[in-house]
Amino acid sequence: MVLFWRQALADSGNLRSIAAMLVAVAFFALMDTVLKHLAGHYPPAQVASLRGWVALPLVMGYLTVRRAWGRVWRVRWPLHALRGVLAVVMLTAFAYGVAALPLANAYTLFFIAPLLITLLAIPILGERVRRAHLAAIAAGLVGVVIALRPTPDAFLGWAGLAVLLAAGCYAASAVLGRLACRTDAPESLVWWSMVALALGAGALAAPQWRPVAAEHAPWLVALAITGFVAQLAITEAFRHGQASAVAPFEYTALAWGVGLDAAIWGVWPDAPTLLGASVVIGAGLYLIRHERLHARRDLHTNTPHP
Repeated sequence: MVLFWRQALADSGNLRSIAAMLVAVAFFALMDTVLKHLAGHYPPAQVASLRGWVALPLVMGYLTVRRAWGRVWRVRWPLHALRGVLAVVMLTAFAYGVAALPLANAYTLFFIAPLLITLLAIPILGERVRRAHLAAIAAGLVGVVIALRPTPDAFLGWAGLAVLLAAGCYAASAVLGRLACRTDAPESLVWWSMVALALGAGALAAPQWRPVAAEHAPWLVALAITGFVAQLAITEAFRHGQASAVAPFEYTALAWGVGLDAAIWGVWPDAPTLLGASVVIGAGLYLIRHERLHARRDLHTNTPHP
C-alpha cells in the first residue's frame, strides 16, 4: 500500500510539471540577465536572433543523442508556425523592453502572463480551472506587486507596452505548446522555436545588424546554455501538468531576482520585498499542498484498493 501511494504521488502530472517549472524559471532568470546586458549593445531583434543561433548547436546535439530527428518532422505545422511567430515577437519585444526598463519593473509587467495562461487554457485546452489555482495566481501577483512596488512610469511608454506584448505572446505560446504536446514530440517544440528565432528574428534584424564583438563571446555562451536548459524545462513543465496549476510558479523568478541583485550588484531586499516574497512562496506552497491532497482524493475515489 505504501509503495502504491508513493508511486501514485510520483506520477502526478502537476507535481512533475511544477518541478520542471522551478528549473525553467531559474535558468530564464539567468538568461534575462544576459539578455539585458546584450540589449545594451545590439538591436532587440538581433539579440533575439542570437538567442536562437547560439542555442541551435546544443539543440542539434540533444536531438542526436536522443535520436529524435525523425520525430522533429512529424508535427502539426500550423501550430509550430504560429508558435514560431510568437517566439520571435516575444523575445524581440522583451529585449526592447528590458533594455529601457529596470529588470524588476519588466518582471512586474511580465508577471501578467500566468493570468493569461489560465484564461487561455479554458477555451484552448478545455481545462477546468479550480478555485485554488485562481487564488494562488491572484495571491502570487499581489505578492509580486508588494515586493517590486512598480512606479506608474513603468506602465507607460513603448518599453512597458513591449513587455506586456511579450507576456501575451509567451502565454499564448505556452498554451499552444501544451496543445501541440498532445500529438507532437517535445523535442520538436524546442527545435522549431530556436529555428524560428534564429531565422525569423535574424531577418528582422538584418537591416541594422551589428558585428558581434569578441568580448561578448562569454555572454553568448552563457546565453546558449541558460536558454537551452530553460527551454527544455519549460517544455517539460507544460507537457504533463495542467497549465493553470503550473503557471503560478512563474512567480519564483522573484526569489532569483533578489538573489542575483545581491550576488552581482550587492543590493539586498528591503522589508516590502521580503513581505512580497513571503506571499509568493506561501501561494506556491498552498498550491503544492492542494495538488497533493487532490491527487490522493482522486485515487481514493476512483482507484480500487489492492
